[in-house]
Amino acid sequence: MTTNTAKMRRCIGSAKFGIEQHEAPVEDFPKQPSQRDGLGRMCKTHWNAYTTPLRKAALARKAAEGESAVEGVTATSGDDAESPETPKRGRRRAAKEVEVAQEPAAG
Repeated sequence: MTTNTAKMRRCIGSAKFGIEQHEAPVEDFPKQPSQRDGLGRMCKTHWNAYTTPLRKAALARKAAEGESAVEGVTATSGDDAESPETPKRGRRRAAKEVEVAQEPAAG
């Protein structure tokens, strides 16, 4: 019986998503190279049940942010509004100009 327990692993579950902790076969766990033992903490079935709502919430949040950004552009667009196509100065270019300005004058 000790060989049977060695092939089982504890799925940590998630209280937020109503996933109970349980024992599952090691084969049910995804590979996770960053973990010490190379396996994930949740079985594949519960990992998918955990990440699917997170992904959907992130997509909904991005869609809401995109709509608010579009509303912001249309609300400020007008003849005297700054054009969104004006290029912004990058850090790299500004840093080069600072270096040029700091060089001592020859002479």
